[in-house]
Amino acid sequence: MEDLRVLFELAVEEEDDETLREVKAGLAELEKALAEEELRVLLSGEHDASNAIVTIHAGAGGTEAQDWVEMLLRMYTRWAERKGYRVRVVDLLAGEEAGLKYVTFVVEGPYAYGYLRAEKGVHRLVRISPFDASGRRHTSFASVTVIPEIEENIEIEIRPEELRIETMRASGHGGQHVNKTETAVRITHLPTGIVVTCQNERSQHLNKAMALKILKARLYELELRKLEEKKAQLMGEKKEIAWGSQIRSYILQPYRLIKDHRTGYETGNVEAVLDGEIDPFIRAYLLSQARSEKDVSGEALGGKGESPSPEKTLEEVRVGA
Repeated sequence: MEDLRVLFELAVEEEDDETLREVKAGLAELEKALAEEELRVLLSGEHDASNAIVTIHAGAGGTEAQDWVEMLLRMYTRWAERKGYRVRVVDLLAGEEAGLKYVTFVVEGPYAYGYLRAEKGVHRLVRISPFDASGRRHTSFASVTVIPEIEENIEIEIRPEELRIETMRASGHGGQHVNKTETAVRITHLPTGIVVTCQNERSQHLNKAMALKILKARLYELELRKLEEKKAQLMGEKKEIAWGSQIRSYILQPYRLIKDHRTGYETGNVEAVLDGEIDPFIRAYLLSQARSEKDVSGEALGGKGESPSPEKTLEEVRVGA
């Protein structure tokens, strides 16, 4: 910042347009670096640095909703590719006509869960149906759940007698070996009724290991949820932990707009978002969460004696330039 300020003063003094352009380019780089650093600071939760296990379920809307699930899978896959993350589909069920009834995949990369936890909730799509010969407008829903991949050293007791383990043939796309042998594994945790299926690994052993890992993560999430419910009751807070209302609407007809109902952030660049550019939505959500947590804790925002924020300093230079 100080280097840019000095460079800017020299450019003004010498009326040097080339140096001024250099200041503007440096300012853009600095803004980008600050935005990335701000997100890293926000991702300070216990499991934010973990991989993410994402499940998308089709809701109301039939074939439309199943196609919407596949569109969301593509959106998150494209987002992950831009981040340099790896995506592994571990279970899916194809729709009868098109799309997917549900899909579970693991996003592997630093802070994958920290980012994707902003995507939990119901996503609503409004568009002219490609499956409707009359060209009518349809509304579809899909539910996205995100849990962290739990480290092996976290103690979650899973007793063998509480598990029902079944093997079956994989139902997804694959080679002859995948479809003719019972490589897919379904594990039911009898006390909770949680069912986990994994079918996309190459062997029954690998599918079982991945299914157990996902089961462990879901049991851990269940315990966290119980703690949150208890805390909400103690605070007198009514909070529905269920399918819930939509967190985001994707309107393709009669106008084009994507809006997050939690933060108010919106954009008309529908194609870019569906192609994976969801970072602005994630950033807006994380910032709103940080502000609400700060408000709840009673800390003053913008109190006396605080050092000037990077945004204020950047704005001063930008206005000057």
